Amino acid sequence: MVWCSGWKLASAVSNAGGLGTLGSGSMYPEVLRGHIEKMKQNTDKPFAVNIPLLYKHSEANIQVVLEKGVKIVITSAGNPAKYTAVLKEKGITVLHVVANAKFALKAQESGVDAVIFEGFEAGGHNGREETTTMVLLETLRPIIHLPLIAAGGIGSGKTMLALMCMGADGVQIGSRFVATPEASAHQAFKDKVIEIFEGDTRLLLKKVSPTRMITNSFAKRVMEFEDRGATNLELTELLGSGRSRKGMFEGDMDQGELEIGQIASTISALSPAGELVKDIMAQYQEALNDIKNNDAYDI
Repeated sequence: MVWCSGWKLASAVSNAGGLGTLGSGSMYPEVLRGHIEKMKQNTDKPFAVNIPLLYKHSEANIQVVLEKGVKIVITSAGNPAKYTAVLKEKGITVLHVVANAKFALKAQESGVDAVIFEGFEAGGHNGREETTTMVLLETLRPIIHLPLIAAGGIGSGKTMLALMCMGADGVQIGSRFVATPEASAHQAFKDKVIEIFEGDTRLLLKKVSPTRMITNSFAKRVMEFEDRGATNLELTELLGSGRSRKGMFEGDMDQGELEIGQIASTISALSPAGELVKDIMAQYQEALNDIKNNDAYDI
């Protein structure tokens, strides 16, 4: 949710009963500090901060969450052992995002409180294994003894129920919340998310950092480079710096990197974040009631 999940979206989600999350991957430390302060002014409900550990400002952002008394931190894109002990010493609940069994076990060993497992349906940075959310859940449930939070390809209460019936303890939803008035993404990006169809996203840049994005002119050029066997250096130079900001935040739908998950093809309109949370929970309850009322099931 880089460039998409600032204090407006996160506070709206928290106020509606979800766990709103600030995406700090696009934030300098002073910017993150300001978003945390705004969160506290706009909600008295729990919220989290996501910190991608491979980003150059991750250490400084860790210090900001410690300074500002954040209670829940989600780490991703790096070694969970790096900061888990430091955070937990301060009484912070720590969750870590993984895309395979190897790193799920490392997260468990590092002492995190819960594991978020993200299938390759998800938008943005992704796993090289291209394992789907459901297959990951089947793989992890027998070996992970912590709460498991499913992510990737989730946009409705029905999907949430399906995953929880399979053994997930909760879900994390990202892409569906891009198409909200409160998301900090550029309006052109939100409109693009609503327009796309099935198959309009691809998992690219696998040699550098696997990323699911919309197939615009930039993505097609990446595909051309990959088809001819471009080196890591060539792909890195093509990507350059600020490519995701250019697309998702500044609104360049042609040459920007437009990160979004496969579930975007099912989104047909903007929805206020608070209403979206309530709709998802209502869908979940309706689907659960349908199963309970079906004599073919014994629940």
